[in-house]
Amino acid sequence: MNVKDRSRRSILRTAAVAALLLTAAIASMPPACAQEPSTIRVGVTAGPHAEVLDAVRKVAAERGLNIKVVEFTDYVFPNQALANKDLEANSFQHEPYLKNQIGKTGWKLVKVAYTTVSPMGFYSKKYKSFADVPSGGTVAIPNDPTNGARSLQILVANNILKLRDPGNVTAGITDISENPKKLKFVELDAAQLARSLGDVDAAAVNNNYAVQAGLDPVRDSLIKEPLESPWVNIIAVREEDKDKPWVRKLVEAYRSEPVKQFILTRFKGAYLPAW
Repeated sequence: MNVKDRSRRSILRTAAVAALLLTAAIASMPPACAQEPSTIRVGVTAGPHAEVLDAVRKVAAERGLNIKVVEFTDYVFPNQALANKDLEANSFQHEPYLKNQIGKTGWKLVKVAYTTVSPMGFYSKKYKSFADVPSGGTVAIPNDPTNGARSLQILVANNILKLRDPGNVTAGITDISENPKKLKFVELDAAQLARSLGDVDAAAVNNNYAVQAGLDPVRDSLIKEPLESPWVNIIAVREEDKDKPWVRKLVEAYRSEPVKQFILTRFKGAYLPAW
């Protein structure tokens, strides 16, 4: 073998060793190094959920996690944006709503933590008690299956009507088995329900929209659901991300003592920590 061949082989061996060392170094890198985004975009509905997440953002920033709060005005787009990778997480919905959305779309989204509980209530501009709502009165409820069922279950719990299956989290008005007051139901988008109060006898309004409309869920609701219910709010992420380090940091920041105290002080029982 001549000098030129030996030199060529030496160069090739050196290159091969360097390639192996580089491959080993990459393989040994912690997954978070390659996967941790610089900023976590978290979707919320405007109002209380946005306020709470802003408190979470401040705590997370102190712990090295940057959060960008992205506000939406309805319940549909935060999950769509998460599925489309326009968000890293969202925090606005209860688990039955998420499951219903997944059943319709096949989105690979999962719950990673419970956050707050916020009992839905019925409101009226005409009556001080639901007992005063007349026979044949018009009642507005959410038009999405889970929140619609949620409102009907409040009426069941208060002996105003009966459902064939009270435990069905997607029960609709066609599932009503007894309606002694002969109430007429109008189904509206959840964001429109507070605005409908001038046109109906009573309406079921989710607390985030009630607070935005100037209603006090503790003082102004005629009837409301019990705290023990399946309608606990959650943080959701894409299934592929559920075990990433930033998810744990986000959950820990949300469930921190400063955020808990903010919720208790700011909302005075309309929203309560669920941890």
